[in-house]
Amino acid sequence: MSISKFEDLIAWQKAQNIAVVIYEKFRESRDFGFRDQICRAVVSISNKIAEGFERKGKKELKQYLHIALGSSSGVKSMIYLAGRLSYISADEQKEMLININEVSRLVYGLIRSIKI
Repeated sequence: MSISKFEDLIAWQKAQNIAVVIYEKFRESRDFGFRDQICRAVVSISNKIAEGFERKGKKELKQYLHIALGSSSGVKSMIYLAGRLSYISADEQKEMLININEVSRLVYGLIRSIKI
């Protein structure tokens, strides 16, 4: 059975989940630059998965998945920074890193599964 809509992709679902967590956690942050950057990066992950899927071409999908993977790495870097700046606890950081690493693995798996 092939997937007919991006909403069925586990990678997209998990990317949406981490976006909600990030948005909720940093909603009240007074570091507006940090907040805006991490929120833009995290929402970019699921958006690029969706955009690539809707392109219907394998080459374009793969390109967009690579962009999503890059955004995922950016979010991961910012999670480390948030921990160093004491914006999040060590436990929050650990949980966020587990989730973003899972998203990265799923996106990478999608990339590898596309035969051009």
